[in-house]
Amino acid sequence: MNKKEEKGITVKKSENISEWYEQVCLKSDLVEFAVVKGTMVIKPKGYAIWEKIQSYFNEKINKPLGVKNAYFPLFIPESFFKKEAEHAKGFNPEVAWIDKELTKDGERLAIRPTSETIMYDSYSRWIRSYRDLPLKINQWCNIVRWETNTTKLFLRSREFLWQEGHCVYETEKECEKDTLKVIELYKKLSEDLLAMPVLIGKKTEKEKFAGAKHTYTIEAFMPDGKALQCGTSHNLGQSFAKSFGISFLGRDEKKHTPWQNSWGISTRLIGGLVMTHSDDKGLVLPPEVAENKLVIIPILFDKTKEKVIKKAKEIEKMLSVFNPLIDLSEEYSPGYKFSEYELQGIPLRIEIGPKDIEKKEVVIVRRDNGKKIAAKIKDLKRIIKEELKNMQKEMLERAKDKLYSNIVETKSKSEFKSAIKERKIAFTRFCGDPSCEKKIKEETGATSRCTPLNANKKITGDCPFCGKAAKTMIYFSKSY
Repeated sequence: MNKKEEKGITVKKSENISEWYEQVCLKSDLVEFAVVKGTMVIKPKGYAIWEKIQSYFNEKINKPLGVKNAYFPLFIPESFFKKEAEHAKGFNPEVAWIDKELTKDGERLAIRPTSETIMYDSYSRWIRSYRDLPLKINQWCNIVRWETNTTKLFLRSREFLWQEGHCVYETEKECEKDTLKVIELYKKLSEDLLAMPVLIGKKTEKEKFAGAKHTYTIEAFMPDGKALQCGTSHNLGQSFAKSFGISFLGRDEKKHTPWQNSWGISTRLIGGLVMTHSDDKGLVLPPEVAENKLVIIPILFDKTKEKVIKKAKEIEKMLSVFNPLIDLSEEYSPGYKFSEYELQGIPLRIEIGPKDIEKKEVVIVRRDNGKKIAAKIKDLKRIIKEELKNMQKEMLERAKDKLYSNIVETKSKSEFKSAIKERKIAFTRFCGDPSCEKKIKEETGATSRCTPLNANKKITGDCPFCGKAAKTMIYFSKSY
């Protein structure tokens, strides 16, 4: 243990959430700042969470959807961006360029801000016939976007890790079906694995991905009153295929243009998890993403030390399926150890001392709510399993309560402005006009998050901002 972390978190979440968040990320040993501004070193504990996300998602897409993992180059020729003008325009401010000639003709190279262009160049050679479709490829890689705004660990950095799926289809129906299926998988990942509830819906024309026909999103809501876009799935239509010369010989022996989608999640999910669940003691990890589900802390006294350590090791072996930690160090007090593992977010703590051994039991303490449970050692494996399951479920339920209690349906401009000022999510009628959307942002600082997937029902009433007939219901809030 590190003496410099002895004081733990020194600010309250309710008083200074920005400083609190940074301290939790750093002091729980998930991450550290790197030398280059806006970049970070993801430490083993933080990367273990990313590996859980990778493992979970690969299982959902590889065999069930027929997606194969691959890898494409980090460097993208400038001419590739120019092939799809709308896409290039959307990413131009964020692109980091290499200040060195690496190609024979001296063409500039970009460090990938996303991989549509470099991947579709290959697709144009791989796809010849309808028999080559659907082509479903995913890659796990790093991305560079030269953010000029304030950076924040995990949530907004110049380099981050993500996965990006890029698929090609014979028909639009197939493409749209998978585009929606993936955004539903992202929602399931966020809620089942991270216990982080999200709103799911469609982005406006103004907020959709550059070059896409339309974009679906999952949006979490952070305790500081800001939405966090946690994953997107884009129906790209046929524009990229046309730009990159991707075509196939159809069943009718005629040349056709395929349909494409792309979709991605990133390490910002880790930041969302930290901010959603953690408290003034430090990190709180949902059991499903915790590498170590519990820590065993023996209460040691000179006369009974050997007996207690022996029993603690027996329990460690008994509970090996939960990948437990055991702390046998003697230079720190039990109280210090309790605080240290609370800071690290270990879901359950088992305390065992000489009196517990006499009673053939231990004390289990839950990290999320501090609940203490006296459990017989013989029943320990069953009880641990039950408590981990309960903890995962209850963390999601509490987070859902917070999310939905912060949604305010607004019917007037003044109600909308009040909701945003109070750091709520405003659910409102909307005309769909990009100029109105721009005006809303200028006046309130809020951006559109998404229209619910079931928002196709008839809307009555006018847009409270411009007075035009409303076309849909939509969520607005401030955001990261």
